[in-house]
Amino acid sequence: MEKKENRYAHYLDHYLASFDRSGQANFISFRPIPSMVTIEGIVEDFMELFYPGRSGRRALTNDCVREELAKLLEKIGLALEKQIYLAFYHTNPLSLGDEEVVPYQEISSKIVGELFRALPDLRRMMKEDALSAYEGDPAATSVREVLIAYPGVRALTIHRIAHFLYLQNVPLVPRMLGETVHKQTGIDIHPGAEIGRCLFIDHGTGVVIGETSKIGNQVKIYQGVTLGALSFPKDTHGDLIRGVKRHPTLKDRVTIYANATILGDITIGENSIIGSNTWIREDVPANRLVQNKEPESITRKLKVKDADGKECGEASTPSE
Repeated sequence: MEKKENRYAHYLDHYLASFDRSGQANFISFRPIPSMVTIEGIVEDFMELFYPGRSGRRALTNDCVREELAKLLEKIGLALEKQIYLAFYHTNPLSLGDEEVVPYQEISSKIVGELFRALPDLRRMMKEDALSAYEGDPAATSVREVLIAYPGVRALTIHRIAHFLYLQNVPLVPRMLGETVHKQTGIDIHPGAEIGRCLFIDHGTGVVIGETSKIGNQVKIYQGVTLGALSFPKDTHGDLIRGVKRHPTLKDRVTIYANATILGDITIGENSIIGSNTWIREDVPANRLVQNKEPESITRKLKVKDADGKECGEASTPSE
């Protein structure tokens, strides 16, 4: 069969000329990178590992759960270890040669082992998050419903994994885990954010929690909330200074209602409530309520016509 001519091939040379081997936006001829598709699969496997039977893949009994969890641990361990290895190998923080792979393999294996040893403590925190969602939402019918269907629980479950890896200085993979659940839930949590126990993110769509945010225990956050940076400090060369505290701190039992924006390295004190649509750039002491003035509502009567073109409520003219 005669090969069909590519009508668009003449655009290729001009396009390829835009590639820069030394540019950071180019992956060609570089070391391999972690796979987002594989990371997405790891996310689903972690959700099943922490809440066995949640996915509905199969009905689990006490007789088979040990065997199934052993298979999941092996599947996650092998996949995650490879992705962490690829992240280290690609970014090459030790400046090793292309053939020097063993050090990064050993680092990846050690990190996965430490993560697996931490699983019981992480799972206890995740169960507390789920219970907080159930207790905080009268629409929830059970903790099982929360585990199956609530986006905030999914986002927090994977964040706690991503944050653990972030603290181990794993490149790329923590952000890829976070971005996977961001796409799934609309909740954007940087893996560097420090989150205490029993956080409840209600609805969740549009929530943004920046890298250096610190959130205490028993905090409630509603949809559209931003914990962001007010400005980005620069050095004498005009480059961004990275790693400095630039996001808010929420103390214990703080409640942030929908679409509130809290910016900068400020602190919201214990038990304080931040009302909807507020814009906060300064510290708020403990035990305070911050809200906007009640907006004025204007009600006007609409002129609505019926099928005969007469305004509703208009008296009919008697027929002669």
